[in-house]
This record gives sequence, C-alpha cells and structure tokens, in this order.
Amino acid sequence: MSAWVYVLRCRDGSLYTGWTNRLEMRLRAHQAGKGSKYTRSRLPICLVAAWRKRSEKDARRGEVFFKQLTRSAKLVKLKRWSETKSAARVRSRAALCFS
Repeated sequence: MSAWVYVLRCRDGSLYTGWTNRLEMRLRAHQAGKGSKYTRSRLPICLVAAWRKRSEKDARRGEVFFKQLTRSAKLVKLKRWSETKSAARVRSRAALCFS
C-alpha cells in the first residue's frame, strides 16, 4: 500500500511535515483543526509538497529524513519539487491552500 510524505506551510511561515495513507483526507483534517496540535493554532495552511512512497515504512523514513534537514535545505528541496511533473499531479488532486 502506498503512502505520502507531505509538507504544509503554516500561517506563520513555519513548515509542518507528516505522513499519511490518504493525502486528501489528512489535508481536510488539518484544515478542520483536527490534523495536529501544531497546525491547529497556525491555520490557514498550504500544501507545498507531497511525495508518494511505496509503503508506510518508506513514508515514515521520508518524514524523518525531511525533518532532519536544515530549514534552508528544506526550502531548496521544496523549490526543486515544485518544478517537477509530480508537483502538477499532486496539485490537481488536492487544493493547495486552506483557510
């Protein structure tokens, strides 16, 4: 079963990284203030990246890897991702920003 690693940009400019099996459902939970304590107080959120992984285990590893990067390295990775074809596919599947 595939899973996703995703990155949200919060109202205060901070980045939130997580993983899920169902990306659209998880984004709606964040939007409703039920996704995590961290994003609940930082609405609105914007989806800035999402990477499909082969398994939950790979997604958890991807989340840990991304969280260990410095902020500047994260921003570089996000910029590169936004220029890929997979970015366009994710954007077509989920609304990017939520208020």
